[in-house]
Amino acid sequence: MSERVDGRAADVLRPVTITPGVAPYAEGSALIALGNTRVLCTASVEARVPPHRKESGGGWVTAEYGMLPRATHTRSEREAVRGKQSGRTQEIQRLIGRSLRMAVDLDRLGPRQIVLDCDVLQADGGTRCAAITGGWVALALACDRLVREAVLPSSPLVAQIAAVSVGVVAGARLLDLAYEEDFRCTFDMNVVMNARQELIEIQGTAEGQGVSRAEFMQLLTLAEHGIEGLIAAQRAALQAAGVALAEECGRW
Repeated sequence: MSERVDGRAADVLRPVTITPGVAPYAEGSALIALGNTRVLCTASVEARVPPHRKESGGGWVTAEYGMLPRATHTRSEREAVRGKQSGRTQEIQRLIGRSLRMAVDLDRLGPRQIVLDCDVLQADGGTRCAAITGGWVALALACDRLVREAVLPSSPLVAQIAAVSVGVVAGARLLDLAYEEDFRCTFDMNVVMNARQELIEIQGTAEGQGVSRAEFMQLLTLAEHGIEGLIAAQRAALQAAGVALAEECGRW
């Protein structure tokens, strides 16, 4: 394969920046920039839970995902105007919600819900992974605020979660795909992990050619390497916000 579109080596993440506290009215917020992909993530604490959690005494974490009309090269119509979300949007926000629920002890959260709103300002591949990675920082800040305001005696945050894409393009295994690479993939997958190097979710799809078990494991190792870098970026963002991460969240 020829050199990548942005000159990176195959196993290098795009430049990543996570800016905490960008939406002051939200209980937690972060703007993540991963190359040319930018996602605004906010965490809102609500004094209610969905019906299936009402008798549990515990809480819930969920997510909503959307893309601004000019996040891409051409304007896309707002889904609110169409009157319903696309299947892609629903699938992505369910992935974000499932992933970030793994970061919280729902019983310790108590009878309240944290909603993660992930809005794509600019899309250049990997938006769902960026939403999970940035969304975790917003979630961590919201949990910290619940403790600082004496709503909870201790943080319900129990794990650090990040996500990254990997794929095969022209026979080469690549980390953190930009749009032009994702578009040409013969196999790609999104990998969600925690800081204990445990797998949370894998979404993998062949588009033209499958991969062997050995190739799959090589891609998984590549993803693990990328998530290590994202974990470090998340911790730097929390440190900038003056938030200490509990030991139980894991160490890479």
